Amino acid sequence: MSIFRRRSARDDEAAETGAQTDEPGGAAEGAEPAAGAAAPAAAGLSPRPQGPFDVTEVSDSLPRVDLGALRLPGVPGMELRLEVEDGTRRVVAATVALGGSTAQLQAFAAPRTHGIWGEVRAEIAASLASSGGASQEVPGPYGTELVAQVPTRLPDGRVAASPARFVGVDGPRWFLRAVLSGPAAVDPEAAAPLEALLRGAVVVRGSEAMAPRDLLPLRLPQAPAGAVPAGATPGAQPGAQPGAQPAQDPAQQ
Repeated sequence: MSIFRRRSARDDEAAETGAQTDEPGGAAEGAEPAAGAAAPAAAGLSPRPQGPFDVTEVSDSLPRVDLGALRLPGVPGMELRLEVEDGTRRVVAATVALGGSTAQLQAFAAPRTHGIWGEVRAEIAASLASSGGASQEVPGPYGTELVAQVPTRLPDGRVAASPARFVGVDGPRWFLRAVLSGPAAVDPEAAAPLEALLRGAVVVRGSEAMAPRDLLPLRLPQAPAGAVPAGATPGAQPGAQPGAQPAQDPAQQ
């Protein structure tokens, strides 16, 4: 179910115009981040001292799977699935299975000067409540997260609640959403491998003009050693949006 609210053209123009101004709390002009560290977060963006990174911040040689707008570390034993939207055949999400848990990753365009996770998080919570689920805000490494019980339809038609953890990262002109499911949704030890993968992720926003919340384009990967791409999974919901509630499976929209 998508509960995305399209911003007006005036809102988008204002966001892009505001991106031309210097924001208090940002990095000093000419300052360079240390190798392997993200630049200091501008006001309204998520703290990311150890990643995930903008492509302009990366100086390490860590092998990553190139998915276009996302580059993910190649971790031994991980399985990578790409979710393809019916009709358009575009790739709308990447799901990583590792250690018995999964993480669905999507990247979206965002204004340069402020984040969108606060409003997206409220939309997810409202969608969950309206569909019989539940959620609670908790502190996380990038700010507030949502831990949730997501209604999931079983093969026999019954509906059960599945745990999920929604993580949002507001970066420079992009927003990264991760949905952890399986043991990683509730067990910090089980979540650690996927959290490490998220920290090593790189977002490639590109320089083209895009409306806030537009999905950043993904593509089929070229995988380094250690990663096992499992191909594309059809059936993703059309119009993938950051405020959409995962359907059927907490890690697959």
